Amino acid sequence: MSTNPPNALITVPKANPPARRNDNDSSGFRLVNGDVHLGDRKDVQNRLPDILGKALALIWIDKEFNDQFSRDPQGTLTSHGVHLPENMVIEFQKPGTDRPRIVVYERRPNSKFKLRVFYLQLVMMAGR
Repeated sequence: MSTNPPNALITVPKANPPARRNDNDSSGFRLVNGDVHLGDRKDVQNRLPDILGKALALIWIDKEFNDQFSRDPQGTLTSHGVHLPENMVIEFQKPGTDRPRIVVYERRPNSKFKLRVFYLQLVMMAGR
């Protein structure tokens, strides 16, 4: 059971924190537990946004992860246990700005055409 303060806006169960710290791992956080093999477009649409959301958060706080992800986003995901279908391509856009974007494309067979599946971008909002 989670022990959140009484004024917490969002309760987070201890079993599923947004990113887990692994003391034995030099990278600090894991995007997923174990290996995740995404089989098709539907799998990618259902499961990858949560994983890439964690990756975007890590990009903000971990310079080494940011450098690695900006050079090779798909290779970085693979090294963290996230395996995509062969027809999916990930691009990291605007790596030098405050609002980087991760775009996931589906490559059509026998074509150079790519269809955007979705994108993620951190947006800062202020409220009153």
